[in-house]
Amino acid sequence: MAVVNSDFYVITNEAKPTEPRTYRNYYKHLMESLNLPAMKFHGLRHSFATRCIESMCDYKTVSVILGHSNIATTLNLYVHPNMSKRKSASTRCYAHSEILHA
Repeated sequence: MAVVNSDFYVITNEAKPTEPRTYRNYYKHLMESLNLPAMKFHGLRHSFATRCIESMCDYKTVSVILGHSNIATTLNLYVHPNMSKRKSASTRCYAHSEILHA
């Protein structure tokens, strides 16, 4: 098996690399034991990114954490304005235009 990045390893008690499905299976059983809805393991990445963005983390930092080479990837995949954000933006824009025309 080729080493993709020698700076990062998952440590186990085995001398050989761990099969990725091992973690997926562990995760599936963990979710079941906690009575949580089924979610693909990769979904955690999306949840993490979404929570970071919602918590006002700057986009560039989130992009770096996720390993995206371009911030546009992060913006396109994880930044989705909800209805309250749209209304807030419209209200700010309207208030700004009222100030300009006063």
